[in-house]
Amino acid sequence: MRVEVHLGPGLPAFFMVGLPEAVVRESKERVRSALMNSGFEFPAGRITVNLSPADLPKEGGRFDLPIAMGILAASGQLRPETLRQREFYGELALSGELRETPKLLPALVAGARTCCELILPAANALEASWVAGPKVKLAQHLSQVCDALQGRTALPAAGSFAHVEKNPLPDLAEVRGQFSAKRALEIAAAGGHGLLMIGPPGAGKTLLAQRLPGLLPPLDQHEALEVARLESAAGRRPCLGSRRPFRSPQHTASVAALIGGGSLRPGELSLAHLGVLFLDELPEFAHNALEALREPLESGVVHLSRAKRSCEFPAKFQLVAAMNPCPCGFAGDPRGRCRCTEEQVTRYRNRISGPLIDRIDMHVELTAVPVEHLLSDAAQPAENSAAIAARAARARHAQISRQGKLNSRLNPTEVTDICRLDRDSRALVHTAIARLGLSARAYHRVLKLARTCADLAAESQIRRDDVSEAVKLRALDRVTC
Repeated sequence: MRVEVHLGPGLPAFFMVGLPEAVVRESKERVRSALMNSGFEFPAGRITVNLSPADLPKEGGRFDLPIAMGILAASGQLRPETLRQREFYGELALSGELRETPKLLPALVAGARTCCELILPAANALEASWVAGPKVKLAQHLSQVCDALQGRTALPAAGSFAHVEKNPLPDLAEVRGQFSAKRALEIAAAGGHGLLMIGPPGAGKTLLAQRLPGLLPPLDQHEALEVARLESAAGRRPCLGSRRPFRSPQHTASVAALIGGGSLRPGELSLAHLGVLFLDELPEFAHNALEALREPLESGVVHLSRAKRSCEFPAKFQLVAAMNPCPCGFAGDPRGRCRCTEEQVTRYRNRISGPLIDRIDMHVELTAVPVEHLLSDAAQPAENSAAIAARAARARHAQISRQGKLNSRLNPTEVTDICRLDRDSRALVHTAIARLGLSARAYHRVLKLARTCADLAAESQIRRDDVSEAVKLRALDRVTC
């Protein structure tokens, strides 16, 4: 975007054009006070500020500093040539102090690709560290910026922050029992697959989901910047680290909160990009919110369209969902605690549509862990997350070396070429299709899961055991009625 300022003759007036929203329109009062309190003269003529491009709505306080610099140049208090090849960002306090401005990182990344010098508030040093360099300058006050442009002082350059992970991720060894669910988590981490866990309250569904990020490889520098840009675009302070995001929205979240909306800002799906989106109590989400997941699960992209604007955000997340087997949560309990009727159970499970269930790779049933097992000191120590993550990392490396992407992202043509089956395995899949009524999409997902199981076992060919395990993880009749 570009800020243009014209100072003409006439009665004192201040006009701003270019579709400014309320926050931007109010900047004229902030700029006026900031200039006067910083020792500058506010011109008494007719001031016109144009925010280009004219057809794009403008929001936020980032325009305060460039408007102030344009007024100073138009009134002759600064030489116009000092503004060339420079970009200014920042909200101004009435005293002239530069305050932290949200949503700057995407603009800084784009500006760093040019030869321009970037000047922004010192309070945005964390975001500046992502594009640190000699052309990224930090300032605390409007007068400090003007002194630097006039050659009196020099602005400090933004530095790179050292990354330190403060708190360790939760370990899978802390979860007792649930070996089938732990195996499903390992497969999910190795191939980027989605997972639905069905079990009674207290079975450990949330504990298991929270430990999936610890099984995933850390973000590389490019991925970390991509995640940070999305967090900044959503108005959040971007995290400086290599941990994959873990988002767990409440079941009352709206469609706009999940996919994004309002002023075209990213939602929970995009904030979980390259990480994990955990939806607990899946049937309690609004039906239209759940249906909005279907396209992003396939494409990895969220498309937002409004009357005059549209945009898209990346959303390559791993979906982990959890639900109870019935409204009370105790269907199938050996002590007979469930009092739900068959009609109530059917209505509860039918809140999740078949097309959405079909897009979730794995479906795992959990049973309640006996309290005696939890209190026992003689329980065998479980495998920790580090060991499982190492196996998952080797399987991911094999997939990237073979096809350049994870198994979960294979298209139908690639599935046919890469996930080849022998005669016995093909017969097993055909039997599963006949008995479980698998769709064509489910058939491809079985092949992808089998390929991931083979990669975890470091096998070049898919074995019958791999197909058998994949079929068990696609038992749709356990979920739908």
